[in-house]
This record gives sequence, C-alpha cells and structure tokens, in this order.
Amino acid sequence: MEVVTYSRNVFIPLTNACRNRCAYCGFRSDNPKLMDEAEVLELIKRAKSAKEALFTFGEKPEIYDEIKRKLKAMGYSSFLDYLVAMNKMAIENGLLPHTNAGILEKSELKRLKPYNASMGLMLEQAVELDCHKNSPGKKPEIRIKMIKDAGKLKIPFTTGILVGIGESKYDREYSLEVISEIHKNYGHIQEVIIQNFSPKKGTEMENFSPPTIEEMLETVKIARNILPNDVTIQIPPNLVEDIYPFIKAGARDLGGISDVTPDYINPEHPWPAIQKIERCLKGEIILRERLPIYPKYIKLNWFSDEISWLIKKLSDGDGYASPGL
Repeated sequence: MEVVTYSRNVFIPLTNACRNRCAYCGFRSDNPKLMDEAEVLELIKRAKSAKEALFTFGEKPEIYDEIKRKLKAMGYSSFLDYLVAMNKMAIENGLLPHTNAGILEKSELKRLKPYNASMGLMLEQAVELDCHKNSPGKKPEIRIKMIKDAGKLKIPFTTGILVGIGESKYDREYSLEVISEIHKNYGHIQEVIIQNFSPKKGTEMENFSPPTIEEMLETVKIARNILPNDVTIQIPPNLVEDIYPFIKAGARDLGGISDVTPDYINPEHPWPAIQKIERCLKGEIILRERLPIYPKYIKLNWFSDEISWLIKKLSDGDGYASPGL
C-alpha cells in the first residue's frame, strides 16, 4: 500500500515582527511581541506527543527597536543567538527543531544547521508579484539564493509555492521548474508544499477569492509531473476539506499537525484530527508519522552530532518516527 506521512509538532511563533508587508499576511504586527524563554519552554513541555519543534517568525525582526531591547534584556546580543538557544532548548527536551526564518545569509544557515533536523523557506513564486511590493525579502532572486545556499550546506529543506496570490498558471509551472532545477543540482529538497492562499480580514487581499479546489488539484498534478520523484509533495490538511483527491493527484505528505498549538499563520483553519485524516484515506493508504527530517536524509546522515542521539531515539529502522514514542 502507498504511504502518506505527517509530523507531530508544536508550533512556536517566536515573534510576529517582520520587515515584509505582504498584502495577504495576518501574522505580522506593527506592535510585535517576542516570546521569552519561559513561554517557549512552556509550549515545549505541553507538547507531549510531538517530535518536532517548528520555529516560525517574521523576517529580520531586529528592525524593531523593541525587539532589540527585549533581546538585550534577556541577555542576547542578536536574534540569531536567541534562536540558537531556543533550538538547543527544544533538543534538550526531546524535540527536533525545524526552523522557518525567512531570509538568512549563508553564514547564518551554517550556524543554525547543527541544531536543526531540517529548515525551510517558501519560494511562494519565482516571479515578481504586486502582493510583495512592500516585501524586500520576497524578491525571487533572494529566496532562490537562500534555497541554493541551504543545498550547498546539505540542509534537508522544505520549500513550496503559494497559490492564488496574483500569479498565472504559467508562473506556477515556472516556479516549480525553478525548484526542480535547484534540487537536481543540490539534492536537498525533501518536500514542496502546494499551499492555497486563504484571505485574512484586515489585510489588503481580504476580499480576494482563494483558489478553487480544481486549481489546487491541477497544481498538485503539475507539480508531480515537474518535480523529481524523490521530492515529496505536501498539502496542508487544514486548508483543504478532503485530502483524498489530493493524494490521488500526487501529494504524499500532510506536514506538521499539533494537538497543542494552532496554525498561527492560518489560525482560522484548525488542524484535523488524525482519525479524520485516516477516514479520508479510505483504508487505501497507510498514514505514517515521520520526523522533520525525511527518512532519505537520515540514511544519508545529513544531520549533525548535536542531534544524532535524538534522531536515533525518535526514529525506527526505516527512518520514520518510532511508533509508541
């Protein structure tokens, strides 16, 4: 039988400070907050069934003076220092970090690599779009460079496209071709997310229509045709009502699911229960838990000494999450 995977995670939104002002984003704030160590630890401790700590936050948060002041008050000279410390805290408490940091320099990726099982950056689209006109970090060439840098450093990586933000069908195909070419050169892209735009109240695009189910299914099929076979296609199970047609179209992963934290990027869409997902698979497909690092990259030893003990503890002989933990 075919296998569909997912990860049990805890979503840790370190800060909603962000230099970008995307027309569809409801996460960033002009009055940003920064989680302190106690808040992070409390979330980690609550995540009894999780094996992944998903660190997500706005890009270049230190553009805000209040963030710099709070970091200094906590004893950190930079956000990167703080992030490394939070990654280490997750590891010490038995969780494998996966960090989505926005744009990072190669030196920053190199520093984070030992403390992350995998990392990620959505390409979104490989073309200039009006919704990103106030978002310097969404320049396609900058994002492509970072994805390539991660490949040069052999970091297991997640990327993807956001569908319905003003792009054309051709743009989607081109963006997937760009991702495919990067993977052929570096071999580090473990999964590509096909994510549908979801309008948020109070944003410039609140009255824009999201893509239809037909458009999303078509995009998954196109992605499966374009991407190499060893790159898994992921769909967010909280953003589509019925995952079965998407699995039939070529998706094989459902991303991270939490029983502790919501999807802070799309809080209006709760995570489905594992039992509901299993019902959607109709007994035809096996649902299997994985770690934030895919089995292929565990077998290739694409991880550091700092987390090797934890990967060994949490994984089974096939490189999936060990059952019963």
